[in-house]
Amino acid sequence: MMIFTLLYGTGNPAKLDSMRHSLSGTGIRIIGLRDMQTPPPAVPENGTTPLENARQKALAYYRAYGIPVFSCDSGLYFDGLPDEEQPGVHVRNINGRRLSDEEMTEYYRGLARRYGGKLTARYLNAVCLVLSEDEIHEHMGADISGNSFCIVDRPHEKAVPGYPLDRISVSAKSGKYFYDMSPDEYLLEEEFADGFQKFFTNALIRR
Repeated sequence: MMIFTLLYGTGNPAKLDSMRHSLSGTGIRIIGLRDMQTPPPAVPENGTTPLENARQKALAYYRAYGIPVFSCDSGLYFDGLPDEEQPGVHVRNINGRRLSDEEMTEYYRGLARRYGGKLTARYLNAVCLVLSEDEIHEHMGADISGNSFCIVDRPHEKAVPGYPLDRISVSAKSGKYFYDMSPDEYLLEEEFADGFQKFFTNALIRR
């Protein structure tokens, strides 16, 4: 099997582990920004959609390092909330300020509390893969975004750095906290590994 090495434009170890799991068995080797010898450039991430932000990051990192790179971005959307309260692509940036993990947990549990203790939510994910200036592949859709879930106002005692909302995320079907699920149950909640595998297979292996 041919091995493709791609730079994933993130320094978040949890996100790297998640993507490596999603792409296991595809022949794609993932490295992260912390594996590079020079610090990454600052990227404004001022797009209005997850795809615009993913494209900004991927192009910036490709131009900095000159190797195939992909970046992802997400928007968070709640059922029944007015537009002005939808975080969208500004999941971590609230009122012009970037929140810490602890602040994010507190902000979103407070939002859930205002709406009866629970909000139905869904991420909309996007990915942009830059192989060269002339070959760019990108996608945004439900097949890489996972299922609907609920944000609640009572946090789980467990906390994983880089994933502050998982503390207050529960299954819309079972009511279980994500952290109380078995690995198989959690994978059923995400259900986006196949979408990412299809995207990268079409872009790389079928070239």
